[in-house]
Amino acid sequence: MVQITLSTLKTLCLTLGPFLLPRLLTYYRSFRTSSAQAKPIPIRPLPLPIYRSLNILFISTLLFLLSTLPPFAPENIFRATASRIQTPNDVLFNRLSTLRPSNTLTPADEHLKPRIASIDARCLYLQYGPQVLHSCPFCLSDDPLSYFWYALPALLLPHLLHLFALGAATSSALAGKEGNRWRNSVVMLGVGFALVECYLTGTRDWKSNARSVRAEELRHFYWDVRVWRGIGVAGADAVVAGLLYASATNRMFVVPPTVGERVEGAMKVLEGARGRMAALEVVRNVVVRDEGLRRRGEGYWRREGAVMAEVLEEREVLEGIRGVLGSGRVQVGKVEEEARKYADAIVAGTGIVPQQQ
Repeated sequence: MVQITLSTLKTLCLTLGPFLLPRLLTYYRSFRTSSAQAKPIPIRPLPLPIYRSLNILFISTLLFLLSTLPPFAPENIFRATASRIQTPNDVLFNRLSTLRPSNTLTPADEHLKPRIASIDARCLYLQYGPQVLHSCPFCLSDDPLSYFWYALPALLLPHLLHLFALGAATSSALAGKEGNRWRNSVVMLGVGFALVECYLTGTRDWKSNARSVRAEELRHFYWDVRVWRGIGVAGADAVVAGLLYASATNRMFVVPPTVGERVEGAMKVLEGARGRMAALEVVRNVVVRDEGLRRRGEGYWRREGAVMAEVLEEREVLEGIRGVLGSGRVQVGKVEEEARKYADAIVAGTGIVPQQQ
């Protein structure tokens, strides 16, 4: 497993703390302010753009979790043969040949054999993996940093793919404004993962395995980092997916609409009401101009008047009206005044002057 010392943690905190702490405080304060001031916003269904973003993050999570499985990792000959780092080269590759078809080493094994003959080379093998020692044309054991620079592109490649997935999942084109609001934060998260892995790989004591006397004591740093990278990135993608889901459905991190958005929404409502009123005006004109429809309308209102007159002449209704008026529960003067104000508000600005009675 990867060993992280107290000094390493202090260095990471001093390096990343000035960048992450102010942003975390800003998000916390804005979240408290918005939660205290904003009116309750109803929970809504998951928008389609966020659904696409969650699919991207799910695929990314699945791929990184699969990368932690042994079938997708390069072969570790020390783990496969249960050998110590001091095991003679011939013995090590004789054991390895028993694992090969026909008990014969492959050309890649033959090419690797002279490159890990020394203890330092084997330590670098466990630090940077087999591909670096197999393919690096300029690396020397006397210059271990050359192995780091050669391994750096392969080390950054999964993080670049992860950043591409995060960028796609929070882009305005795919995720809309609900996902785009998290873009800067998740990109910083992906960059932080890459920087941490580069720092741990570049600063770790690559000779630490030289002191191991048993196979169980070996630290397979390259393979351990692959596992922790996959788990960490998958966990980060799950957290980002949770943030997108919670914010897009108004469960958490709700951002109240701005003044401009509220004005735009009110204008849309007014435009819709104006359109419906215009449609009603067209229907009314058609009814008035068509003789048959006009007669039907007039007949309806005559029947309505006759029915209401008959209802008001019934004794129970008359007694009920007298009872309400006599009890004082309904103030006729106040009702008439409210009706007058309502009528004045309707004709206000139209040039129509109400007749005073």
